[in-house]
Amino acid sequence: MTRMNRRRFLSIAAASLALPKGALAAESATWRGQAMGAPTVMTLAGISATQAAPIFVRVEQELLRLEGIFSLYRESELVRLNSDARLAAPSAELLEVLSLSDGLWRASGGVFDPSVQPLWLARAGLSDRTGPLGWGNLRFDARKIEMKPGMALTLNGIAQGYITDRIAALLQSEGLRDVLMDMGEVAAMGTRADGSVWRAGVATPEGEVVHRLTLRDRALATSAPTGTMVGKAGHIMNPNGTPPTRNLVAVSAPRAVLADGLSTALCLLPPAEGDALVARYPGAKIEIST
Repeated sequence: MTRMNRRRFLSIAAASLALPKGALAAESATWRGQAMGAPTVMTLAGISATQAAPIFVRVEQELLRLEGIFSLYRESELVRLNSDARLAAPSAELLEVLSLSDGLWRASGGVFDPSVQPLWLARAGLSDRTGPLGWGNLRFDARKIEMKPGMALTLNGIAQGYITDRIAALLQSEGLRDVLMDMGEVAAMGTRADGSVWRAGVATPEGEVVHRLTLRDRALATSAPTGTMVGKAGHIMNPNGTPPTRNLVAVSAPRAVLADGLSTALCLLPPAEGDALVARYPGAKIEIST
């Protein structure tokens, strides 16, 4: 798990409830900005720049707010937790992602473990010590989060999916019913303008599309350990030091956060154990694994 840099292009095709059917079909509006420290582009199809402007403002505000919770590279709740080994009055969003991470840690037999951040820093040459590892050393509730001094978390194996879900929900609240969004993880809501289902592809780190599928009210996440290298190792790391078991895995699920977390965990599990893990989550499906 590492910095959110697998894909930097946020592409959203949407049909507005406020528009008559077929109206402004050729129009689109584009926003360029930053998301989790990287250049981001968002395009809304079938909507004018004037109509899209207030939506873009709300998306930008939400991205900045979520970055203030999950970022490892600017002031955030996660940075304060890693610095102090405790955080008072954590946000509901951070607690939700920690709870989801805890469930995946238990269900995966401990291979999904966000406490690998010190190991990542050491392998990247950014620290000369690995610090204590082990998600089991973390305690959290609505009042506070506490962990052993020297521990550090990265939520990049699951938070990207969570942020995707939050932006998708925001677009729905703005009256956008039919949406395809790629924010590192893909979220598909409703249908295309002609009523057909959305289509998505799974690509290798080199950009080769190796699998195509249709999506409706589902999310898709793809993980590849060698998509980002940390020293001589891939960025998805098992806390016990064993290497990844897969080169690429794509998972679809009702929520992007679940697809994201599962695709990360599956990179570290043997096939039979990975199949058993996915079976524990209703609606989740392995789309491709190599």
